[in-house]
Amino acid sequence: MIFLKLILTNLLRHRIRSFISIAGIAFSVAAMLTIVTILQGAIGMFSGILSSDSELIVFERNVSDLFFSSVPSDAVIQIRGWSIVQHADPVLFGVVSSADHPIITCFGVTSADARIRKATWQEGSRADFGQHEDDVVLGGRAAEFLKAHRGDHVQIGHGTFHVIGVVKTANGFEDGGVFMPLASAQTFFHKEESSSVITVKLQDKDQTARFKAMVKEKFPNLIALEDAEFERSYSQFKILKATAWAVGGCGLLLGGLGVANTMIMSVFTRIREIAILRVNGFSNGQIAGMIFGESALVSILGAIVGLLIGSGFLFGLKFVPALHGYVDVTIQGVVVLTVIVLALVTGAMGALYPAAYAMKIRAVEALRFE
Repeated sequence: MIFLKLILTNLLRHRIRSFISIAGIAFSVAAMLTIVTILQGAIGMFSGILSSDSELIVFERNVSDLFFSSVPSDAVIQIRGWSIVQHADPVLFGVVSSADHPIITCFGVTSADARIRKATWQEGSRADFGQHEDDVVLGGRAAEFLKAHRGDHVQIGHGTFHVIGVVKTANGFEDGGVFMPLASAQTFFHKEESSSVITVKLQDKDQTARFKAMVKEKFPNLIALEDAEFERSYSQFKILKATAWAVGGCGLLLGGLGVANTMIMSVFTRIREIAILRVNGFSNGQIAGMIFGESALVSILGAIVGLLIGSGFLFGLKFVPALHGYVDVTIQGVVVLTVIVLALVTGAMGALYPAAYAMKIRAVEALRFE
């Protein structure tokens, strides 16, 4: 009880300095929570493109990006014929530009693909998809920024295409994209007789290991991964996750330096007080415990405030129409726990030097300190 009273008294004695330290930790925690949640949400949405009514993804081995992957058409035909496969859908990814819109994602798919089959058709019909080489279907958001409707012609890259439909999808990357018949996309992107990936659904999920082994045996240049396995191993996702934690970590480091500065100044201005505590029987451990207690309280308060700020910001993003479908701002419990632990560790690290300095104070000399 005496410890807690001393800790609160010391922090309240220098309110502005304590407030600045709490604010530093709070904004660092809010930044880390926001950045990590947004990037993980974006990764989740991109993963959703690959896991549409599928359990596994087959792509070229040792490629840095799926846009560079090349899966031959004969592999699609053979995999479709395997008895353990329910369906296998080739997908070709490409990025093109149009007037005033430098980046548009294109999906080369078949009419049986879940992206077309499960989409909500606002204009047109799935039965018309793939009838002509220059036909395309626009995602709802793509139709908006291209200002196009069924029957219009749009300029995409160096080609002009006829819009036969507009679909609404839950995934923002798909909703802002263009769907081409697979054969047309292969010609457009100069990838004849190949696709970027094959999304596969098995008759029985227990056959996953067997399917992977069959792909490895029949197609040495290809690799099959489960959707969750792919998300963990894909290099681009690893880079994004590492970047998110690195940026957030730098923010917490700055917050930790603020805590260290506050604790150092607190010790320097209380040398005589610490000496009196030593004379009254306080041990080195108790002196250090008091310093660490102050740092821990600052870190805890900062973490709580930061979580509230970050959560409020993420909640506000749900009302930004432009981000719908692109970012999942659901806060994960493991992220919250990790951020809190890192905040406490940062506070403890910031108190190391002040605590060590306070433990070295000699009572007789400190009582003469002015």
